[in-house]
Amino acid sequence: MSDMAINSVVVIHGPNLNLLGEREPKHYGTSTLDEINTKIQAEALQSNISVETFQSNSEADILNKIHSIKADFIIINPAAFTHTSVSIRDALAATKIPFIEVHLSNVFARESFRKESFFSDIAVGVISGFGAEGYLAALRYAAQKK
Repeated sequence: MSDMAINSVVVIHGPNLNLLGEREPKHYGTSTLDEINTKIQAEALQSNISVETFQSNSEADILNKIHSIKADFIIINPAAFTHTSVSIRDALAATKIPFIEVHLSNVFARESFRKESFFSDIAVGVISGFGAEGYLAALRYAAQKK
């Protein structure tokens, strides 16, 4: 990653993350997406970084969002698209905006198909298994580049 200053971040939440808090709390915890976004906004405010959060269950909507990003950094939890979406990978690569891949659960302790990611090799890094704290850790990383 270059040494450019990070002043703005877009956080993208993939499919089914709108169900957080009720969906498989054993894997994803009990925090809702709104609660996670509130924590992200608070962390960004402390770091004096502009942050926008976005969630969609639609691959096309996520692609369009990535194409339109003008921010310095992306934090993305591609969720199920991690294992299936070459198009999201290509969009991230095309923007040349550095990003961190985040997963709430430890994907390496789950089903074998979850261990494969179309994004990890082009990401700045991957955070997996720390729940909502993973988003905050990614944001703190971006903030230190400020």
